[in-house]
Amino acid sequence: MPALNALEQEELPAALDSNFQRFCAAHGILSVLLSMIDVQPADSVVFMVTMEMLEDFLLHDVYALVALAEKEANSEELKQGITQILAFIDTQHKPWLNGLELLEDARQNKRLLPTGCQGLDLLLKGGLREGQLTELVGASSCGKTQICLLAASNVTYKHMSSVVFLDTCNSFSPKRIASFIGVLNPTLKQVRCGILERIMANILCKSVFDIFELLDTLDQLQTKLRDQVKGSNHKVRLLVIDSISSVITPILGGNMACGRSLMISAGFLLKRIAYEHNLSVLVTNHMVGGKGGSLKPALGESWKGVAHTRLLVSRDNRTNKCNVSVIKHPSVVRGNSANFLLPGENF
Repeated sequence: MPALNALEQEELPAALDSNFQRFCAAHGILSVLLSMIDVQPADSVVFMVTMEMLEDFLLHDVYALVALAEKEANSEELKQGITQILAFIDTQHKPWLNGLELLEDARQNKRLLPTGCQGLDLLLKGGLREGQLTELVGASSCGKTQICLLAASNVTYKHMSSVVFLDTCNSFSPKRIASFIGVLNPTLKQVRCGILERIMANILCKSVFDIFELLDTLDQLQTKLRDQVKGSNHKVRLLVIDSISSVITPILGGNMACGRSLMISAGFLLKRIAYEHNLSVLVTNHMVGGKGGSLKPALGESWKGVAHTRLLVSRDNRTNKCNVSVIKHPSVVRGNSANFLLPGENF
């Protein structure tokens, strides 16, 4: 598990040494990992506290732990170590925000990202909102992936920002991306200065085929997002997962007792990434059979409350016209819908 935070110290605190680790392990706190990593300047170290460490402490009775420490010969050092860990946990609690502060954050940091599809953007009052998770649900071949590819194209072209595209079912199409960019700017094909190549290079695609690889990839992404230069023109503005259900469905039911917990953890992690790093998350979900033969979104009742916005996508195979209707949205009435044709070639 990646470090929750890193604190630069002149030296490793005396109270958090190997004796403290042994004391923790002796009382069931087995995941205390204290690491020293060389950094510049050479006489500095980084002290790392892991998420598991904090969870173990929060699961224990602190007063009982202090009582046990008092029985040890080095009780003062052990109690100081407990105090330092608890103080660090306190720093992780973000202050409460009032309504005015939340409104200001929404105005300054949570902008709208147009998808490039006029009908959809009008329905969403401007596009995908940064800081939120949007879910597209629909049957196979209804246009969910095409909307994701179009949104990725538009964000990289119009905003010159980066997009992370996690592909769980080999759906990513560089040719389709290029065709969308050609539609967004027909003269781009005539430009020979590498514009198209730079746009394509800003879409970072990775294949992910199971929930554990997804969670690991999201952890790595969080680390990279923390290192982004604030105000950078090429910051990540959009994270796409096509499709989220492909990696979650296999862990639900059967012998995977922890499947539901892993699903909810993935959902909360995506929402946290969206909010803390001011990017929009767009995921797709397939349909499964419901009562009476009707179709319903996969992943069940526990998942349906995760997304801020949930849209149902369908398509008329005769006309190629797509329909998107609102299942849930913070500011759009449920049931509102829009019809549109995706730009570019007929497919």
